[in-house]
Amino acid sequence: MPDTDLDLLVEGGTAVTPQGRHRANIGVRGGRIAYVGPERPAAGGTVDAGGLLVLPGGVDTHVHLMDPGSTDREDFPTGTSAAAASGVTTLVEHSHGQPVRTVDDLRDKRAHLRGRSNVDYGLAAHAWPGSAPSVPDLWAAGVTFFKVFTCTTHGVPGHTAAALKEHLAQTALCGGVSLMHCEDESLTESAEALLKAAGRTDGGILPEWRGRDAELVAAAVAALLVRLTGARATIAHVSNPEVASYVARERAAGARLAAEGCPQYFLLREDEVLDAGALRKFTPPARARTDEDEREMWRLLRGGTLTHMSTDHAPSTLEQKRAGDIWNVHFGLPGLDSTMALLLDAAARGHLGYEDVARVYSENPAKQYGLWPRKGRLAPGADADLVLVDPGAERTLRNEDVLSKAGWTPFDGRRVRGRVVRTYLRGVPVAEEGRPHGAREGAFVPGAGAAPTAGA
Repeated sequence: MPDTDLDLLVEGGTAVTPQGRHRANIGVRGGRIAYVGPERPAAGGTVDAGGLLVLPGGVDTHVHLMDPGSTDREDFPTGTSAAAASGVTTLVEHSHGQPVRTVDDLRDKRAHLRGRSNVDYGLAAHAWPGSAPSVPDLWAAGVTFFKVFTCTTHGVPGHTAAALKEHLAQTALCGGVSLMHCEDESLTESAEALLKAAGRTDGGILPEWRGRDAELVAAAVAALLVRLTGARATIAHVSNPEVASYVARERAAGARLAAEGCPQYFLLREDEVLDAGALRKFTPPARARTDEDEREMWRLLRGGTLTHMSTDHAPSTLEQKRAGDIWNVHFGLPGLDSTMALLLDAAARGHLGYEDVARVYSENPAKQYGLWPRKGRLAPGADADLVLVDPGAERTLRNEDVLSKAGWTPFDGRRVRGRVVRTYLRGVPVAEEGRPHGAREGAFVPGAGAAPTAGA
């Protein structure tokens, strides 16, 4: 029992952790969880969570909010409103329009974002070929991870194997972590040249241009280099089981390697791009062709080969997606509005347990990126980031309900079970029944390597 009165008591709910579910009352004091147990200690306020699941707030570690930069696509106020309403209480953001490459860039971005977020956030830096010596200073300044491309994408240059090895060696020395986008540039460039020479502008170029072999080659090399350098890293948006098998092989050989999944690689089908065109332009593209392909991806997530989930939220409006041909419109999909809903539905359909949802969308990403034990758990001492869920409620995902500036979802019309009723950030309600509150309560969370003054 806590030794003084609580600020808030969430009572009668079923607490969900990766280890199991149990009825518990959760007490909050000073923005932190102070009590989890069967007793009913005194509190300044109470919330009846009877019949509801109580999960740790979602930790989404792959988000692009374009702020500062291309804020016609998304900004922090709209993107984090979508996050709060969907049950995400912490995110890690890296925008390509104005990438963080120096300590000064990080300082300026932090200043710009004060008072603009509904949820807590970390900030990633972009790794630039040839700039590996800047890694230790950025890590000490508080970046959450380094985003690395193996192919030139979004205007960010790709790393060759030699440049990637140099970068990973530097992160190994200072304890940093990287998120690696894996597509082999020589293969994508060759495919692009052939497709353009043939005059192709149909949606079918996507799986040919950004082919399975390009992802597989780059992921295999990156995974090997993680092991050889002793670095710690994540393969971003693993699109299919074959890529996952290379991750598992190197991990078994000693690589400190995580593997990120995203809902689009489970639920969208490869051939949808033939009709939807730019509305399915993201990279790597969707790979699943059959329901069995989807089931195998859920098995890999449930079994831990895929370690965690994220959105890779990279929105554009419908108008922007229709503003050119398939070659020149923006890559990316919106995802913050839908990912928690899709994971809860996967649990309702038996692909996952609710314990798995807490593991892959809270605990594991928080651990991988140094946000644990403050984030991602329901235990005394953790931030009181709580999500109350009605597991039996059904709804249909609709474009008109999307809070992201994108204004649409690739899952429009999909029926899902499980609804976020209320979201708390450090004990403060930030969204209810799909409606975010107006207050910008979110704060910067320094990364694991931050010097003591980095959070100031």
